[in-house]
Amino acid sequence: MTLRVAVQMDPIESINIAGDSSFALMLAAQKRGHEVFHYDVGALTLDENDRLHALAHPVTVRPVAGDHFEKGEARRLDLGRDVDVVLMRQDPPFHMGYITATHLLERIEQETLVVNNPRSVRNAPEKVMVLDYRRFMPPTLVTRSADEVREFMKRHGAVVVKPIHGNGGKAIFRVPESGDNLSALFEVFNLTWPEPHMVQPFLPEVAQGDKRIVLIDGEVAGAINRKPGEGEFRSNLAVGGYAEATTLTAVEEEICAAMGPELKRLGLIFVGIDVIGGKYLTEINVTSPTGIIAIDRFNGTDTPGMIWDAIEARLN
Repeated sequence: MTLRVAVQMDPIESINIAGDSSFALMLAAQKRGHEVFHYDVGALTLDENDRLHALAHPVTVRPVAGDHFEKGEARRLDLGRDVDVVLMRQDPPFHMGYITATHLLERIEQETLVVNNPRSVRNAPEKVMVLDYRRFMPPTLVTRSADEVREFMKRHGAVVVKPIHGNGGKAIFRVPESGDNLSALFEVFNLTWPEPHMVQPFLPEVAQGDKRIVLIDGEVAGAINRKPGEGEFRSNLAVGGYAEATTLTAVEEEICAAMGPELKRLGLIFVGIDVIGGKYLTEINVTSPTGIIAIDRFNGTDTPGMIWDAIEARLN
């Protein structure tokens, strides 16, 4: 099966190919003989006939740092008629521009497979969908009220405050049990983001790592354990964390079994979940999951190939 694949992602010029999952997916598609196009989300146009177009470049990729792609002349592609698969892979933040793109891509779902399903992505931001699985989560508060947080801290001690639509470990703050600077922090958060914020107890277990588990069409494909760098409590690779090989605990297997069928039903083919301490689910990443390059490096697996197997199976 030869496919025409359009990849909606950030500028390919600026990616770090050593860890970029979108680049790995493009390489894997190319190895299978698929024709790959690249476009930025700003290149989408819905015309007067309700046809969704993108100004896209045919692209050839190669695993050579600093010389990792060649672009052809831009073409105006009808994403419903001219391509078989759209990979929606631009990074969050999850804002109105991102949401609007999901609405536009939803209009071609009867013609073209969009991965992940745009309607499901829109309804499943990382720190909101996870609330459906509270039984596996640490105690979690969603609020704009510093007073609510103070009451929460009386029960749970030190906390971590996160933007509810943040990504990559950015703007995550630890507030000590004393509550130092909580008021000032919430002033900044409330001025910066109109939505409520997520608050959870600080989990000392994060020093042992924050596990990223990748599920493909609801099935576990692999995992890595991400540990914080020196002087950090955040373990995200994007903020200085480092990865190590790992296996799943019994509780982590239970978490994956509980959510796998629903992820498959929703058309969320490539998902990354985060678990701390072998038992505390903290996020379900569906917008632009990462980690597959590190997983393959430790496990000798081919996760991009498994993702394309799942995509091709859906098309068949």
